Amino acid sequence: MAELKGNHNVLVAARTLLMNSLQNSKATATNLDETAKKVDQIRQRLANLNDTLWQKCSCSSIKDQIDGAVCPAMAVVEVCKSIRELEKALVFNNPHSDVRAYLLLIKQFEQALKFLSDNCGLAIQWLVQFLDENKVSYAYKVEMCLRIVRKIQDSHVNGEILCVAFDKLEDEFEQLLAVAPSIIVNLKLQAIAAKLNDNNKLDWCLAAYIEVRSRVAKTSLEALDLNYLDMSVTKVDDVQDIGCFIDQWCEHFHFAVKQILEAEYELCIQVFDTFNSNVCFAKIATQSGIISLLHFGAKVTECKKDPVKLLKLLDIFSTLDSLREDFNRLFIGKACGEIQNLTRILIRKVVCGVCEIFWELPYQVELQRPSSPPSDGGVPRLISFVTEYCNHLLGDDYKSLLIKVVTIYQSWKNDKYQETVVSRQITAIMKEMCMNLDTWSKTYEDKAMSYLFMMNNHCHFSNMKGTPVGEMMGNCWITGHERYKDYYMRLYLKETWGNIIYLLSQEDDDSVTTKKKISLEAFNEALEGMYEKQSELVVPNEELRLRLCGMAVQALVPLYRIYLQSFTHADVKYTSQGFETMLINWWL
Repeated sequence: MAELKGNHNVLVAARTLLMNSLQNSKATATNLDETAKKVDQIRQRLANLNDTLWQKCSCSSIKDQIDGAVCPAMAVVEVCKSIRELEKALVFNNPHSDVRAYLLLIKQFEQALKFLSDNCGLAIQWLVQFLDENKVSYAYKVEMCLRIVRKIQDSHVNGEILCVAFDKLEDEFEQLLAVAPSIIVNLKLQAIAAKLNDNNKLDWCLAAYIEVRSRVAKTSLEALDLNYLDMSVTKVDDVQDIGCFIDQWCEHFHFAVKQILEAEYELCIQVFDTFNSNVCFAKIATQSGIISLLHFGAKVTECKKDPVKLLKLLDIFSTLDSLREDFNRLFIGKACGEIQNLTRILIRKVVCGVCEIFWELPYQVELQRPSSPPSDGGVPRLISFVTEYCNHLLGDDYKSLLIKVVTIYQSWKNDKYQETVVSRQITAIMKEMCMNLDTWSKTYEDKAMSYLFMMNNHCHFSNMKGTPVGEMMGNCWITGHERYKDYYMRLYLKETWGNIIYLLSQEDDDSVTTKKKISLEAFNEALEGMYEKQSELVVPNEELRLRLCGMAVQALVPLYRIYLQSFTHADVKYTSQGFETMLINWWL
C-alpha cells in the first residue's frame, strides 16, 4: 500500500508540474500575441508618421533628414516582426525532433536580436540628432517615433525567449547523453555542445556530460557483478582461494578498458576539443569504477607468497601488458594522474612479486627435504607438482611473460638481462628435486622400497621428453634419468624376486621327498609373503609396469615350470599357468 501511495503522489506531482507548464506556455503564447499586435500597431503608426512627414515637408533637405532618421526606425520595426515569428518557433518547437533546425532558429534569433540591438541605438541616435537640429512644427511626431523605437529596444533586452531555448537545448543534451552512442547522436551532442560553448555555458555542459556519462559507464561496469572487489585480502590469505576472482578480474579489467572506457574516450573526442575531452574522460574514467579494479589487483600482490601466486601475478601482468598501448593513449595528462599512479604501483608490485617468488623456488623445494617420501614408493606430490608447474612456466602461456617480467625487473636494477637466467633457475629447481629424491630414498628401511621409489621418480623425469622442461633440460638430462630408471629397476627386481629365483634354482635330491615338500612350502610361503608385503606398492607409469611384468614373467615362469616337474599335481598349489597369471595380475 505504501508503494501504491508513493506512486500516486508521484503521479499527482507530475500532473501538477505538467499543468503549470501548460499554463506558462499559454501565458507565453498570449504575451507573444499581444506583443505582435503592439508591434503591428507600432509599424502602422510609424508608416503613417512617415507619410505625414513626407507630405508636410516642402524642403528637399528636410525630407532627406527625415528619411535618414525614420528609415532605420522602420527597419527596426520589420526586424521586430521577424523576431516575433522566431519567438513563436522557439517556444513551440523542440530540439528533440530536429536538433540542427532548432539550432538554426536560435542562430537566426540571435542575429535578429543583435541587429535590433545595434540598429535601435542607431535609429535613436539619428532621431535625437534630427530633433536637435530641426525645430519644426511636426517635430512632436518624430519624438513619438523616438519613443516607439526606445520601447522596442527595452522590450527585447532581457532575452527571456533565448533562455527558454537554451533550457530546451540543455534538456536535449542530457537526454542524448543517456542513450547509447551512435554517429547521429554524437553529431547532435557535438552541435549542442558547440552552441552552449558559444554562449558561455561550457562549464554547465562539461559538468552535465561528466555526471551523465560517468553514471552510464559505472552502470555498465557494475553489470559485470564486481562484488568481489570489496572482499578483504591480507598477507596470510592464499591466492588459490581467490583464484577464480583473479580470472574474473582479468576479464573485467580488459572489458572495462577496451569496451567501456574506449567508447567513452571516443565520444569525448567527438563532442569536445582535445583539452576538454581529456578532462572529461579523466573524470568519467575515475568515477566509472576502474580505480576499484586497480585496488583489487594491488590486493592480490599482498597475498601469501606461493608458486600459484606467481602464475596469477603473471595473469595480471598479461592483462596489463595487453592494455599498455591503450593506457598510453587513453590515460594521458595530469587529469588522469590518479589512474596513472595506481597503474604504475600495480605493475611494480606485480613485477617484484613475480621475481621474488621465482628466485625463491629452488629454496622452497629445498625446504621440503626433511619431509617423508610416500609410503607406497610412488612419485611425491612435490615432484609431480613442481615439474608440472615448471612446464606451465615454460609453456606458451607464461614463458614470454616471465622473460618480460624478469627483463623489466633487472632493468630497474640496472642489470642487463641474460637469456639463460630463466633456464638456470629451472635447472636449479630440478637439481634441488633430485637431491630431495636421494635424501628421501635413504629413509626407507626396506631396500626394495627405496629402489622402487627411485625407479618411479627417475621414470617420471625420463618421461618429460617433449615437454617444455624436457626441451629446456636437453636429451642428456632425459637419457640420464632413463639410465637411472633401468638401474633401479634391476636392483628392485633382484631385491624382490631374487629369493624366489634362488628357491626355484636350488638343486634338490630326488630321493628325499620330504626336502622337496619343504622346498615347495618355502617357495609358496615366500611368494605369498612378498605378494602381501608389496600389494600396496605402486608403479604409476603403465609402460614401466608392463616392462616389469615382462621381465618377471620371463625370469620366473620358465624356472617354475622346471621346478614343478619334481612334484605331483596334487602337491602343487600354483600351476605354471596360474603362477604366470598371478604375476601378470600383480603388475597390471
